[in-house]
Amino acid sequence: MATLLRTIRLDPSDTLIFPAAAEPGEWAVPGGFQFWDDAPAALSGKRQQAFRGGFLGLSSFGWSTLVEVAEITPEAREAVLESLAAHIQAEHGAPDRDAARAAAAEELAFAESLCDQPPGTVFALHRSHDETGEVREAFRTLHRRETPHHDFGALPVFAISQVDEDTPPDSPDLTALIKARK
Repeated sequence: MATLLRTIRLDPSDTLIFPAAAEPGEWAVPGGFQFWDDAPAALSGKRQQAFRGGFLGLSSFGWSTLVEVAEITPEAREAVLESLAAHIQAEHGAPDRDAARAAAAEELAFAESLCDQPPGTVFALHRSHDETGEVREAFRTLHRRETPHHDFGALPVFAISQVDEDTPPDSPDLTALIKARK
């Protein structure tokens, strides 16, 4: 069975930081195309938050901080493709249905390429502009904890993997979010 990204919500923060929050369980793509016409310096507030760390939900076209890899049926994938194509044509000016469908297929293929992890793997995203103005996307994964946990009053579902690189100062602190839920 094929896999795709699906939105999840650990707390209500998405409803506060994004212009519109995706509902948990929506199929999703990174959604960087939503910012094609935005000048980097013009991004501010909730739109900037969506740019920096949002995945695009494909039912509401709202944003989600986290997504997980999930199995999708061929019929559900086709429905998602059609919905995304309609959105691209209506909101982004694709010249016709074929062009919109091709763009939607490319976006879905990219999202599917991220899903080489087991179902349940959680992704976070950091999107930025580099010095030339190009958009850069960095994805982080959180995996289910494999070692036993002994403090059952604070049993996390996921373990945070350390990455040996500089984290941009404006990226979400997932460790702090998880600790705040305890």
